Amino acid sequence: MKQDYDLNLLYVLALLLEEQSVIGVARRMKVSSATISRFLARIREAFSDPILVLSGRRMVLTPRAMELQAQVATVLANARALSRQEEVDFTKLTPSFTIRANDVVTSVFSGPLMQELTRTCPGCHLRFAPESEGHDSEALRKGTVDLFIGATRELQQDIRRQKLFSTKFRGVVRNGHPILDGEITPEAFTRYNHVVVSRKGRRRGPIDVALDQGYGLERNIALVMPSHYAALHGITHTDLIFSMPDIVESGLSIAAVGLIAFEIPVMVEPLEVFQAWHPRLDTDPVHRWLRTAITNVVRRRLER
Repeated sequence: MKQDYDLNLLYVLALLLEEQSVIGVARRMKVSSATISRFLARIREAFSDPILVLSGRRMVLTPRAMELQAQVATVLANARALSRQEEVDFTKLTPSFTIRANDVVTSVFSGPLMQELTRTCPGCHLRFAPESEGHDSEALRKGTVDLFIGATRELQQDIRRQKLFSTKFRGVVRNGHPILDGEITPEAFTRYNHVVVSRKGRRRGPIDVALDQGYGLERNIALVMPSHYAALHGITHTDLIFSMPDIVESGLSIAAVGLIAFEIPVMVEPLEVFQAWHPRLDTDPVHRWLRTAITNVVRRRLER
């Protein structure tokens, strides 16, 4: 590879890898498409690779370009870090963070996290954005979301992630539900209607796969809800069964709302919940401070 590139070239390359569009990069940089096309020509020469190629009506990354994504992001992050002071006076900052997470995370950790952050940085602001239909990786790349907390397997490979905790599924029913009168077998578990939580309206999940593969059984998903706490309150006067992550019990006394939890009668892998961010923020001291605070808050909460 020829060594005739500079940081400006790498910066444009990083944007091209994100946008996969000359026009998109030109719009973000507020320059002409011809300018970005000239940059792309230099990038292709420097890396001896076309980087972006036409596929139908749109541009797609070459295999070499996909390999470069994480490396280029790391180089740029390290370059930015060189110009920063090591010590940050958080008492003089007013950072505002947008975190995408579901209601389980926000209900259990948002209060303690806000206390942790404002202890060091009184001017800090947090905005928890609900999970949406949009692609989480794209939101992190474009900066509309600073951090994602969840368990999705759909993030792109270039997105950084750090495990926060594991959570198992527990069944929840109203006090006096007939399933509690006998042994809770897979057959008994599938005898009643179920409620699930899904931001994308999906009815099937890991529990359904385990029932099918292990027992040849299928449960009837009668209700799909947008949040875990809505589902919990929705089953209080019904015979619906709700299988929820056990971390939910950390934020709510289910007995106080007339519910009882039980071990579900199928083996399901625990959910691995992590925080995820774009690699350009790896060495950003303020974003690193946020990630460290989240890690500390989660650890202390789960040690109770």
